[in-house]
Amino acid sequence: MAKAPVLTPQADDFPRWYQDLISKAELADNGPVRGTMVIRPYGYGLWERMQADMDARIKAVGAQNAYFPLFIPQSYLTREAQHVEGFAPELAVVTHGGGKELEEPIVVRPTSETIINEYFSKWVQSYRDLPLLINQWANVVRWELRPRLFLRTTEFLWQEGHTAHATQDDAREFAARIQRDVYGDFMENVLAMDVVLGRKTVKERFAGAINTLTLEGMMGDGKALQLGTSHELGQNFAKAFHTQYLSKEGTQEHVWQTSWGSTTRMIGALVMMHGDDNGLRVPPKLAHVQVVVLAIKEDEAVIAKVHEVGDRLRAAGLRVVVDDRTDTPFGRRAVDWELKGVPLRVEIGPRDLEGGTAMLARRIPGGKEPVALDALADLLPKALEEDQARLLQESRDRRLSRTVDVASIDEAVEAAATGWGRIPWADLGPEGEAKLAEQGVSVRCLVAEDGSVPTADDAPGTVAVVARAY
Repeated sequence: MAKAPVLTPQADDFPRWYQDLISKAELADNGPVRGTMVIRPYGYGLWERMQADMDARIKAVGAQNAYFPLFIPQSYLTREAQHVEGFAPELAVVTHGGGKELEEPIVVRPTSETIINEYFSKWVQSYRDLPLLINQWANVVRWELRPRLFLRTTEFLWQEGHTAHATQDDAREFAARIQRDVYGDFMENVLAMDVVLGRKTVKERFAGAINTLTLEGMMGDGKALQLGTSHELGQNFAKAFHTQYLSKEGTQEHVWQTSWGSTTRMIGALVMMHGDDNGLRVPPKLAHVQVVVLAIKEDEAVIAKVHEVGDRLRAAGLRVVVDDRTDTPFGRRAVDWELKGVPLRVEIGPRDLEGGTAMLARRIPGGKEPVALDALADLLPKALEEDQARLLQESRDRRLSRTVDVASIDEAVEAAATGWGRIPWADLGPEGEAKLAEQGVSVRCLVAEDGSVPTADDAPGTVAVVARAY
């Protein structure tokens, strides 16, 4: 009798496969309050690696980290009309504290434009104070009606950047730099994710922004997922909060602003873009465990050798875990590491020691082969480089093969059943966008004919990328 698969096959039920993998790879559990999640150590290890790499990139563009309160006076949100309207359905509001009704309700942070602007207005006095570039790592709360672990949860972790500039051109260039050099480069070169950089339509724009730049990725089932956004806020918040500076010419001017963010949603994207029926596949540059060295059975010489190999590989600069838990069957341990997507497994048993070899299992391309123990320190870094490139290429090939040019709304809906469609924005427009929405299809972003990011909503030759989305 055939054994039941560890995971629901993707082809049978992709959402169920996703939930199975999140649970069995020990990434997260559902929290006690609907829509919340507990991120388990292996999943949090992925976030820590993302956070460290992103933090270095954010600091490289000149931003400094700070922290602002979780609680925001409700009156702050009402100062920018579009902002409060956009977030009103998602707000969690505290009305009582210390056993008493509060004089003013407090909003649990859904995003920090308002409270940060309250302090920007104090900190910015002169053109010499600009640009002001601030980032914070925090949690936010948005009341989610249809939660799904990592993709949409009531509370999630993120970074949010907020900047103030002297001119609109400076703000526009900085928002584009974040999209391209921080998010785009990180997602492509660390997460091995092929992403499309584009401009959101007015309908999909961040509440209170004058332009939203986005990064969209195609998941394994052909649906789209927004992976990060960078917004030009114009002077909307500056005027609402009186954030002004004295110019070189001696005049009072409102600042121009940006905000930008990426979240733990990237872990969900990692699962859906790279995972297969055997589990997660973690890009080697991201993996907090790049290599696991396994003792196949209880044997004094084997245990000594796996620790020796582990030390040698660490000295070669690899992130290594030694698994000598021989009281747990080897097959179960191998399946668990495969589920977790560790790029390389080095398996050593008594017979391997006799031959001076180990069995190398490569998670990303699959397959096993014997390798000389003495060659591991030279061989494994090269294998990790190859596998990193392979994941990115697979991601790109999927998007290219499942994206088609279409000429009508009906064709766009048909394309979105299995992938993405591309249609001239001049032919679709806001009316066509509304008709697509009626059938569960959205304009993910606008791109120029050459694939670059358009400089305006109505730039000639602009193409709409349409898809069903998470």
